[in-house]
Amino acid sequence: MGESALLASETVPAPNAPVVVEARGLGVAFETDGQRVNALTSVDLTIRRGDFVSLIGPSGCGKTTLLRAIADLQAPSGGTLTVNGMSAAEARRARAYGYVFQAPALYPWRSVARNVMLPLEIMGMARGERTERAERYLRLVGLGDFARKFPWQLSGGMQQRVSIARALCFEPTLLLMDEPFGALDEITRDGLNLHLHELWRRTGMSVVFVTHSIPEAVFLSTRIVVMSARPGRIIDVIDSPLGAARALGIRESAEFLAVAHRVREGLRAGHSYD
Repeated sequence: MGESALLASETVPAPNAPVVVEARGLGVAFETDGQRVNALTSVDLTIRRGDFVSLIGPSGCGKTTLLRAIADLQAPSGGTLTVNGMSAAEARRARAYGYVFQAPALYPWRSVARNVMLPLEIMGMARGERTERAERYLRLVGLGDFARKFPWQLSGGMQQRVSIARALCFEPTLLLMDEPFGALDEITRDGLNLHLHELWRRTGMSVVFVTHSIPEAVFLSTRIVVMSARPGRIIDVIDSPLGAARALGIRESAEFLAVAHRVREGLRAGHSYD
């Protein structure tokens, strides 16, 4: 994919597309050291099929907490939350989403292919179909020739691609990603941003992506959700004016810089630089 110019324009997800995630008045609080901590308050958010939504805000603002609530890994303390029209718990049991963590979390004694197959083994899927799916999704993330390698033989960026293939192998319609590229160098991160963007375009899935990087959020997203310092709340939702097909060169465009400026102003308004 060329990087010097914006690729041919495509339409972004339609405003009447089916709702994948809906939060209304969502709050999350928990106890720590005997004190109540309000992590999220009054969160209203709608994510539709085909959206790529980035959550950005200062450390500790509740970005990961919101992602974990969607994944039924953190119980809300107030409000409502649905995932694919059902409760988060029902969506988890229905395997309605894949989850990519900050670290790849691969078993070093299992080959790349067998790491990808792990959730399929837990699901009881037949061996032949497990093998076929692992091969298919490793090809999709550009690692078709590395199925028999072990995680310690791969770079950090390649390990994260294995974790993405693992999250996709049971074919969810929603992918939740918790700052998966934060520990990588800038060149590797740029390459994975391109790869993830192309993967989103090819699959049509919905993505909720946590990041601290303004350029990453603007490059990847159809919508950017700017959050305030704790207790986390949404202070701006920015619809991207950029076409669905993008190359890295778009980061120098006036449209890109204008969106990045609005994100930065939103972060300032949320006191992220206090």
